[in-house]
Formats: sequence, C-alpha cells, structure tokens
Amino acid sequence: MKKDLHPSNYRTVVFKDISCDKSWLGKSTANSKENTKWEDGNEYPLIKLEISNESHPFFTGKMKFVDTAGRIDRFKKKYQKG
Repeated sequence: MKKDLHPSNYRTVVFKDISCDKSWLGKSTANSKENTKWEDGNEYPLIKLEISNESHPFFTGKMKFVDTAGRIDRFKKKYQKG
C-alpha cells in the first residue's frame, strides 16, 4: 500500500439523521463542530444528516411530500389551462 495515501483524521463519529432522530456510530473524516455522548459513555464528534437510509423513501417505502415555499402551487398557477 502507498504511504500517506489514506487520511490521518479517520475517526469514530456519531451520525444523526435529524429528519427521523436516529443515530449510529461509524467512522468518518468529516469535520464537526459539535460533540455528543454515546451509549458507551464516551464523547464523539456529531455529524448531522438531513437524509439517510433510515429516512429515505427508497429504503423506508414511505413517501414524504415536502412543499417548500408553495412551489407546487406557483407551478400549477403558472401552467394552468384556461
């Protein structure tokens, strides 16, 4: 294996899916400004995710419908017939 090929800051972190409030322990090099205490009593960097396999419709089989700022209504109004 080549020397100095892999990052040196590869460490254990807590990933938290904020859309479904699920957390798990993993490894990452991602930067984090927050820390959290895990079930084992140790403190780890916290990486917040907006979507993961715990909340993604493909994996859960549930569709979430999110209309941000009325985009669908504006689209319908703009392209309605008549």
